[in-house]
Amino acid sequence: MAKSSGGSGTVIIKKYANRRLYNTETSSYITLDHLAHMTREGRDFKVIDAKSEEDITHNVLTQIIMEEENRGQTMLPVNFLRQLISMYGDSMQSMVPQYLEASMDAFRRNQTQFRQAMEGAFAGGPFAELAKRNMDMFEAAASAFRPKNNGATEAAGGQPAAPAAAPRDDEVAALKAQLAGLQAQIDKLSN
Repeated sequence: MAKSSGGSGTVIIKKYANRRLYNTETSSYITLDHLAHMTREGRDFKVIDAKSEEDITHNVLTQIIMEEENRGQTMLPVNFLRQLISMYGDSMQSMVPQYLEASMDAFRRNQTQFRQAMEGAFAGGPFAELAKRNMDMFEAAASAFRPKNNGATEAAGGQPAAPAAAPRDDEVAALKAQLAGLQAQIDKLSN
């Protein structure tokens, strides 16, 4: 079914002279966008020139980056690009690829750990409780300012009834108490 290199799961993509890319796994022509999507999914592929059988994966990946940058998806700062260009021909040039690869691996690990920590923090920790209380407080505050249609707004004969100040004062006092409690929790967490 699929033509892979040595059973490693690497998909072989052939690039023809007319610049068309052919996925040998799916037996279909694809675009650079497809290759970008495969990369994001973690699929391993190798692009070879259909005529010379030369591995041109590096060139195609660089082309994908250039297209992403041209679409406004800029991720590479100008200063970084200048520094990278200045490293060509430098005695340290051979170390740059390994350094960049190790840096990106570390960034990916940190990114994964950060996401897991954030998910854990908001899943059942103190931040989840704080968020729930904030929502409850917001809903209570919003309901305090909504007009109540329970028939008490008008007295018999169509005359407006005296405003019920006591329940509203109680709600305000309750909100103040909740706010003070939240402030105490924030102060406790920041210490």
